[in-house]
Amino acid sequence: MAKKLTFDNWNNTAQEKLNSELSDFMDVIKWAFQSYEDKIIYACSFGAEGIVLMDLIAKVNPRATIVFLDTGLHFKETYSLIEKVKDRYPKLHIKMAKPALTVEQQAMAYGDKLWERQPNLCCHMRKIEPLQQELKGVDAWFSGLRREQSVFRKNTEYINKDNKFKRVKICPLIHWTWDDIWTYIDINQLPYNELHDHSYPSIGCEMCTLPVKSGLDARSGRWANFEKKECGLHQA
Repeated sequence: MAKKLTFDNWNNTAQEKLNSELSDFMDVIKWAFQSYEDKIIYACSFGAEGIVLMDLIAKVNPRATIVFLDTGLHFKETYSLIEKVKDRYPKLHIKMAKPALTVEQQAMAYGDKLWERQPNLCCHMRKIEPLQQELKGVDAWFSGLRREQSVFRKNTEYINKDNKFKRVKICPLIHWTWDDIWTYIDINQLPYNELHDHSYPSIGCEMCTLPVKSGLDARSGRWANFEKKECGLHQA
């Protein structure tokens, strides 16, 4: 198998070779930890995909580092789930990565409810900048992206060159369907965000997430009043 890739030694031919050789999601996770050891983190949103990928990661490396981008604006159900996960996986290192400014400080500097006026700026300060800080000490990061989630994600590979964060982004679940995710959660009796039971397939900050009507795109409840479906973490 091709040697590990880093952003600085990136080679498209090596990437293609790796993506053709890695046979399934567990193969990807095992390869990632063998290649990057402690120089890889998982940035987890604690959605349904996140819980599944965390469980799979824990099977390979029970002491892996999981980073949650704690904007200070998440649903109480999300914070409650994180506590349940900590109890279930006591060896995992779950880190709450916070923005430089509290919600109150942001309101003082930029005005109240920035997410209603400039959601891209709010996401940048509360998600993108904290992840940039967390990625400084590693070569790669896991993401729970799936191809069927949206048109923005349909071309995601197992191993990706992340030009935004200048790291390697590894996505083991690209071929999983929404039904696959829930079958795995049910079989393994995993804890999950109870908002999923109330028409929230994709869960972000409370102020920017609405329930989704049956038959609509899973991410249509995110930033519903804007031409925006991504927080920017997965866009170049």
